Amino acid sequence: MAMASCRLCAHQARAFMTIDGVDYHACDHCGLRFMDARHLPSPDEEKAHYDHHENHVDDPNYRRFLSRLSEPLLKVLPQGSRVLDFGAGPGPALAAMFQESGHHAVIYDPFYAPDKTVLDRQYDAVMASEVIEHFHQPKQGFERMLSCVRPGGWLAVMTQLQDDDQAFAQWHYRRDPTHVAFYRAESFDYIAAAYDLECERPSKQVALFRRPLA
Repeated sequence: MAMASCRLCAHQARAFMTIDGVDYHACDHCGLRFMDARHLPSPDEEKAHYDHHENHVDDPNYRRFLSRLSEPLLKVLPQGSRVLDFGAGPGPALAAMFQESGHHAVIYDPFYAPDKTVLDRQYDAVMASEVIEHFHQPKQGFERMLSCVRPGGWLAVMTQLQDDDQAFAQWHYRRDPTHVAFYRAESFDYIAAAYDLECERPSKQVALFRRPLA
């Protein structure tokens, strides 16, 4: 397996594992585990996979899942905040939940809501639920989202953390072919330090990053 630079922190990563012919790397600096660039899915392959998701806006089970992110974020947002659902997918339930809570929500998704003009503005909060594991370039992905967060605002992310190297090959989360970047607790610590952010961890799967006011 060829060596690779970490796509989150740019440090040299080590060969980690080969599973069914797919190579993965591990970074001991920021903790990221990531798929080798040679195996990343094409945009058409990604879109075909996402089209099979059944995440409907009014699905109570989906909303209950999203509440893991929405509830802690709603507690810190002033009423009437402007929020961006980044990577909203085909069923932007999270944006709808914030609209219903009295906030102004807009959506962006490269496949289903590709209007990039919404990324030219700043928001009180940017939300990314089950998004960052899809980033082919995590550093650029986080910087793009943070550019949309006003000073004093929040970036809220939800993903399943990877914390067991022995179980990686059989981990259901890894088996999704569009999941190509896997974060650990130290990955969130790295992001907070690298971008001078405060970080709150209301649960294992959720991190709330706050930009400084100045």
